[in-house]
Amino acid sequence: MMGFISRLLTDGGPVIIVLAALSVLSIAVMVVKAIQFMGTGGGKRVVTALDQLQQGQDDAAAATLDGGKGPAGRVVAYGVAGLKSGLSVAALDAEMTRRGNGEVEALNRWLRVLELVALIAPLLGLLGTVLGMIQSFQELEMAEGSANASVLAGGIWQALLTTAVGLVVAIPAAIGASLFSAGAERAAHSIESSAGRLLLIARARGG
Repeated sequence: MMGFISRLLTDGGPVIIVLAALSVLSIAVMVVKAIQFMGTGGGKRVVTALDQLQQGQDDAAAATLDGGKGPAGRVVAYGVAGLKSGLSVAALDAEMTRRGNGEVEALNRWLRVLELVALIAPLLGLLGTVLGMIQSFQELEMAEGSANASVLAGGIWQALLTTAVGLVVAIPAAIGASLFSAGAERAAHSIESSAGRLLLIARARGG
């Protein structure tokens, strides 16, 4: 396996090395984001806490959210604490909005890197192919038509290799960016919906 990777890097040239670096970067980002998004659950706990809050069970709602995970859970936990401390609805709304925006920003962080890798990896692969084809035909010209066909075929194979590697790097990055972006949108909707319900409860109490 190591021999194949070594040959790949040798045959593909500098473009393959750049693509390998982009691949490592995108994999690292996807691992980090996957771990982060694993902690975005807890929707049922938030709904339960809001039901308890609506019934006037503030302490029970706070206990339900205590130690809970997820962006919506953290924002609602602050809202419950603020409501218990007598914070005004206007102040509660402003601070929950700020915290919610911060949570969504954290979820979207580094997704641009995946989008960039998905965009430039195929272009780099195509660049490597074009450069390789130019080199192959230069060798053919220098040989004045007497070049071995197998040598020419090998050069073309090396050239096309960069396009294939570019696509292999780009496709997972594009899929990851799309999935994580959708997850961030769902989390943002959950935060907005949960915070909106909490504010309705606060207004109903005349806060």
